[in-house]
Amino acid sequence: MSEAEAEAEVEVSGMKEEQQPVPLGTLIGRELRNEKLEKPTLKYGQAALAKKGEDYFLIKQDYQRVPGNPSTSFSVFAIFDGHNGISAAIFAKENLLNNVLSAIPQSLGREEWLQALPRALVAGFVKTDIEFQQRGETSGTTVTFVVIDGWTVTVASVGDSRCILDTQGGVVSLLTVDHRLEENVEERERVTASGGEVGRLNLCGGSEVGPLRCWPGGLCLSRSIGDTDVGEFIVPVPHVKQVKLSNAGGRLIIASDGIWDALSSDMAAQSCRGLPADLAAKLVVKEALRSRGLKDDTTCLVVDIIPYDHLILQPTPKKKQNLLSSLIFGKRYLSSAKGTNRLSAVGVVEELFEEGSAMLAERLGKEFPLDSNSGLFRCAICQVDQPPSEGLSVNSGPFFSPASKPWEGPFLCASCRRKKDAMEGKMASRHTTVTA
Repeated sequence: MSEAEAEAEVEVSGMKEEQQPVPLGTLIGRELRNEKLEKPTLKYGQAALAKKGEDYFLIKQDYQRVPGNPSTSFSVFAIFDGHNGISAAIFAKENLLNNVLSAIPQSLGREEWLQALPRALVAGFVKTDIEFQQRGETSGTTVTFVVIDGWTVTVASVGDSRCILDTQGGVVSLLTVDHRLEENVEERERVTASGGEVGRLNLCGGSEVGPLRCWPGGLCLSRSIGDTDVGEFIVPVPHVKQVKLSNAGGRLIIASDGIWDALSSDMAAQSCRGLPADLAAKLVVKEALRSRGLKDDTTCLVVDIIPYDHLILQPTPKKKQNLLSSLIFGKRYLSSAKGTNRLSAVGVVEELFEEGSAMLAERLGKEFPLDSNSGLFRCAICQVDQPPSEGLSVNSGPFFSPASKPWEGPFLCASCRRKKDAMEGKMASRHTTVTA
């Protein structure tokens, strides 16, 4: 064999070696390592002081939406601030997550799952409320429910527990809306339009004292889970906001109103910057106690979303914002709506979704699943399959009404349709009572 032929054979054999197939296990390992590098690390802390013992919280890390598949993991952090007893807070803590997940098909990929999550949160909150009210108990609870999947944060809330985001630019943004009648004009108008009365507590002499309340019941909030004795115009439909952080990360502070009645969002964020999450939560509670004393249950969760190669969230100096940029940022936040895809003023948070309407027809979308084999529709709230003849679309109105569109989804079963009508202050007609 000539020298040239020998070199060619060596070259060919080298190419063959390079093209040998890589074992499947090696490929999966590489993919998981790459995904781990892309996903942030979560560090959290929790602290609380009890006055009445009605605050509860939920922490679920690395929860897999497809059991046995680590790539489908996400984490949940939630606070439940009960009132008039603890049963609603406990029930929501134990059932809300499963009710949310039951409203999302397991077959969805990650991006589709995140897109379906806001609607599933609405369905899960309403279903939890219906199930709790069927128990005949009268307590209620606020809920602030946070789902973290990679860099995407989705927050659903009813009541006045709050979640704030402190980003690397030092800008604090609110991811929830307070449903206090005293401060929320839109909610006051909705409650009165649905048949409720809003006013302060009247003393014997006729003078009014305290915050605005909804009557009957005297609740200061316009949205909650439970509160069977107050009226259906106190609704469980959550405000939902979904954002995507940059790979610089950020800090979430989730707390009951015992914190927010004592500290502003900026004060809470500034009080614990530069500290690890566990110490930060304790310091926020300590600051609230120092500012106001222990007037209410006080619970705080701090969650740091940290780049994988960092041990702690790196603090950065707060950027100065002029009045114009502050106004722009505030306006963008308040006017953002579902389907929008914008960057915040500081360029570190992408707003993916926001919707706060209490109308289910605006929150559950147009799609409704039909099993082509059985011809059954699935209720968008309770996920029960029923024949179309036993329920109505969420868009159905009185017969022969121009506004009635019973062929448009989503589909609701009889029980959930009655819940919807009650929340909107509508009396069910004879037809809907029979067929819806």
